[in-house]
Amino acid sequence: MTKRIGIHLGTAGGASNAVERAREIGANTFQIFSSSPRMWRAPKIDPKQAERMKELRAALDVGPLVIHTSYLVNVCSQSDEVREKSVVAFRGEIERALAFGAEFLVLHPGSWKGLTRDEGLKLAADSIGRSIDGLAWQGTPFHILIENTAGAEFSLGGSFEQVAELVERLRPAAPMGVCLDTCHTHVAGYDLVSAEGYEQTVAQVAATIGLEAVRVWHMNDAKAERGSKLDRHEHIGQGTMGVEPFRRLLNDERFAHAAFIAETPVDEPGDEERNVRVLRSLVK
Repeated sequence: MTKRIGIHLGTAGGASNAVERAREIGANTFQIFSSSPRMWRAPKIDPKQAERMKELRAALDVGPLVIHTSYLVNVCSQSDEVREKSVVAFRGEIERALAFGAEFLVLHPGSWKGLTRDEGLKLAADSIGRSIDGLAWQGTPFHILIENTAGAEFSLGGSFEQVAELVERLRPAAPMGVCLDTCHTHVAGYDLVSAEGYEQTVAQVAATIGLEAVRVWHMNDAKAERGSKLDRHEHIGQGTMGVEPFRRLLNDERFAHAAFIAETPVDEPGDEERNVRVLRSLVK
């Protein structure tokens, strides 16, 4: 299967174990956290784990490797303390991603509560620029991906235009791209469900972000209705989106270059494999 389909996996017993786990459940790409997503301090990467990760990925043809940034990072916070912690934490995320040989590092832009949206955009760009300063990734495929958000009040990245603006501001400083989340897109108010709405939404992506910039799709059904702004993921085909948007995305040649990675719930054993199997079954 040349289509890159996978899921977010845990790293119990060592991050490199996720490579074998991905293959066991029928995935050929995957996403992980490089450290606890709810702690500021992160342990150093074991060089042996990093090397084993690279060797296993090469041997089993598993990639790209996507790392999701900690939930604590808020690069546009009005709080100087939180923003400074976020700069340090995000720099650590980049360093660990490079150590693992990851192709992509996904970042939620954060919340600008207490500021204007434009102030939030400027702070986000400045903070990410400071995190990047002095790091070297020349000769690697590494990209930072800005993820669109569910459109909640004060959340930066709820529209394609905001995502595109942040990417454009950062492009001179770092290799940039975009991760689009189907659930976030849906609850932010974009239509991926109807055939006509899907085409209109893809046209909006093309006009703002650019189709080639979309390197990863997070494939998540939604528990909430379109336009609700509620970020609640559901198993593929079991939410308010249904299975057709996922079938369209997986077979849309305009996104043939992208990886498709689920972040669906794990409610019972086997859920990871079941969601990967559903996605694979939709490829024509």
